[in-house]
Amino acid sequence: MHKTYYLDPRHSTLQQLKESILQNQQIQFISLQSVDLGNHHTDEKIPVQSVIDDFEDFIANGIQTDGSSVVLPHIADINNAKVDMIPDTGVRWVIDYNYLHLHPVTKDPIGTLIIPAFLKHDEKFVCSRSVLKNACRVLDEKVKGYFKADPALSDELGLESPIKSVNLTLATELEFWVKSPDNRADEEKLSTSQTLKEQYWQRTIGAVRTALEESLITLERYGMAPEMGHKEVGGVASKLQSSNHFTHIMEQIEVDWKFDMALQSADNEIFAKDIITDVFTRHGLVVTFKAKPIEGVAGNGEHHHIGISLTQENGKTVNMFSPIPLDSDYINRFGYAALMGILNNYSLINPFVTSTNDSFNRLKPGFEAPVCVVSSLGHSPSIPSRNRTVLIGLVRDLNSPYATRFELRAPNPNTNTYLAVSAVVQGILDGIDVTIIKNNMSAEELLKELNKAAGEEGVYLKKDRMFRSEKDVFEEYTDEERDALYGAPPKTVYENILQFKNTPNKELLEKDGIFKSSTVNSYFAAIESHWLTELKDRIIPRNIEILREMVPLHEKDSMNELDKIKWEEILNKKIELMKDTFSRKCLFTRIAEAMESKDLALVSSLQITIMESMTQIKEMYRLYKRNIINL
Repeated sequence: MHKTYYLDPRHSTLQQLKESILQNQQIQFISLQSVDLGNHHTDEKIPVQSVIDDFEDFIANGIQTDGSSVVLPHIADINNAKVDMIPDTGVRWVIDYNYLHLHPVTKDPIGTLIIPAFLKHDEKFVCSRSVLKNACRVLDEKVKGYFKADPALSDELGLESPIKSVNLTLATELEFWVKSPDNRADEEKLSTSQTLKEQYWQRTIGAVRTALEESLITLERYGMAPEMGHKEVGGVASKLQSSNHFTHIMEQIEVDWKFDMALQSADNEIFAKDIITDVFTRHGLVVTFKAKPIEGVAGNGEHHHIGISLTQENGKTVNMFSPIPLDSDYINRFGYAALMGILNNYSLINPFVTSTNDSFNRLKPGFEAPVCVVSSLGHSPSIPSRNRTVLIGLVRDLNSPYATRFELRAPNPNTNTYLAVSAVVQGILDGIDVTIIKNNMSAEELLKELNKAAGEEGVYLKKDRMFRSEKDVFEEYTDEERDALYGAPPKTVYENILQFKNTPNKELLEKDGIFKSSTVNSYFAAIESHWLTELKDRIIPRNIEILREMVPLHEKDSMNELDKIKWEEILNKKIELMKDTFSRKCLFTRIAEAMESKDLALVSSLQITIMESMTQIKEMYRLYKRNIINL
């Protein structure tokens, strides 16, 4: 039987949607999928028959849930916990099929109609999706206002008729690691393979190939227009155990799909991760979207490609950032203003991009992940290029004015895309407001300011910083030089929140109602709680396990003085980290006490010390082990 993979309420009446649900017998359940401020998406099974008779009321009013089911601290508290989940009729609804549960009559997989939804509390929308919807609305209103107030702006972009809609477009590149169950990573082999680029864009084989191909076909069926899937830089070759059966699989994969409107694209990202997980699991493989699942090798990124287009009333669309002609400049002055707004306000954007211990583990030099706030335009307007060492780069195609966009390289698969993109919109609007609307700066003046040296005064950009580089910022500078030029990046969740709070114009985030103060406060409470809980209950216990696995390997008859000295150094480092004495408390005890007393500055400082010490002791043990003859 032919399966339906999605319904589009934007092109159907409620009656038509109801009929489609009833005609597809496989659809036995409905699930309202909202995204809270902790970036968790909800899933529940509502039998179709329980809502189909009063479908109009269900779509208008949704269902109630308990605030304890979602992460909304200081909003939906225990004494005021009622939260409504309201269906969104402005995006696609997808049908999630369970291939392990077949319909008794049709023998087809049972389906759940997933309807993206908003969370509503005290008659106010309070979820991540509602913030991005606000951002799209404000962007539309403000840009239309710019062009209405100054008709000359239309000539710059070659507009032929009034603006009908302002479109925030988004595409995300999804990276993930896939492995055989119970296969442990050999960090040294993975690191060597990465350095030699043995896996990058290589041919997939076995179950990985089948699962990747099936994932791409499935994404196509759901209307996501996949563009490619390929091996990434991480991984080692698998082993052939029997006929077409491979073991010891450890590979990194990337899957890309076409851009869409921002809210739809953010929803697509959630659907895609679920689809990929289900497909690879059916083939006996384990998938992880963690930002840094394996220390010492490439982490998983999820670069965000962000653009703005203007649809005119005559039906034609123009890219808001493309110069005319395309090779006359890198971007037009709206593009420069938008880029400068993101860079100048990145301390306000960063907490929504990088918000977990895992995500900070990824952002380290040497792994093609950005470590400082700097941009790249390319070496020449006539020859587009990309610098993979910067935070944000310009993507262009001289054959297509529609391709001009910015690639933000810091996000990872667990970034809250809804909130991160909303914060980027605030940066873009601030850049345009200050440089173009208030100061009427030309493209030449904007480019000159973007190119300024650290310490040079500018109209808009911070004086003490540089904001553009076409160099390899990993190799060209020491850590100290890089920090002096581009600013020292935060190293922990606490430092990221503190940097936000110390930013003089932090009220910008709440301008025009995109973010509400209650949303920002709730979000920070959520990521702070997650930071501390994970540190206390996962990271420290895991580090203790790692240290306990470091045991002496040398035997007396083959031991030499070097082995003895190396082991004593390791033992002293272990004691420093995890063993108390009468006169001194170890680092793990001190950080536990700091968490108990809520001294977050000390927790953050000790976390950095512990991370550095763990890196040191792992390297010490590796060198010690390498000198042992008999293992």
